[in-house]
Amino acid sequence: MEKFKAVILAAGKGTRMHSDLPKVLHKVCDKPMVHYTIQAAKDAGATDVIVIVGYQGQLVKREIVDVVQFAEQHEQLGTGHAVKCAAPLIGSEGDVIVLCGDTPLITADTIRKLYDAHKRASNGVTVLSAILDDPTGYGRIIRDAEGNFVKIVEHKDCTEEELLTKEINSGMYVFNAEALTASLGMLTNDNAQGEYYLTDTVSIIKNAGLKINAIPVDDINEILGVNTLEQLSVAEEIMKERQ
Repeated sequence: MEKFKAVILAAGKGTRMHSDLPKVLHKVCDKPMVHYTIQAAKDAGATDVIVIVGYQGQLVKREIVDVVQFAEQHEQLGTGHAVKCAAPLIGSEGDVIVLCGDTPLITADTIRKLYDAHKRASNGVTVLSAILDDPTGYGRIIRDAEGNFVKIVEHKDCTEEELLTKEINSGMYVFNAEALTASLGMLTNDNAQGEYYLTDTVSIIKNAGLKINAIPVDDINEILGVNTLEQLSVAEEIMKERQ
């Protein structure tokens, strides 16, 4: 079985949680939500799990009991910058899966399916997408008339036509590690937020001639991000049903 690493984004503060606790430490069924993402990555076959910490990083490190490596993002300058902070640990061999520490419902099965599809197609990047009835706020997956992946467009940058697209970017990906590390060095923060977006690496890798695709998740609950206490209780309910 081919080997892959997993990188988990866990540096955010989570302002909308109305709490000083780092977002990923809020508990779902008595465990910090980041624990579930780490476990899913390991169960899917990740050889190394790298957790990127930032806001109250020492506290996050202390609370994570799983065996992982840590990378530190001292300033929150965007998702692309976060992954760049982990680049020395990612290296340039094999593949790397990027996951979110605030999506506790992602399963090992979905991660494995995404990885297998990525390997079968020899892609440079494979995006985990979802088809949503209400895609408001999410970056859209834009395809051509034949259904081939064209690009990811952030919601606020979409044209009227692009806003009609129901397929969204979950923020989770499988990258060819070499292509990822090369593209991270080419990122700029020339955008409305002044941040380094991980999504920009996708277009950089596509422009380098590598294949890109997006694979929709079977169960949209798996990509639910927890940004509010309300979303936390929804995640808890779904987790209880699973268990």
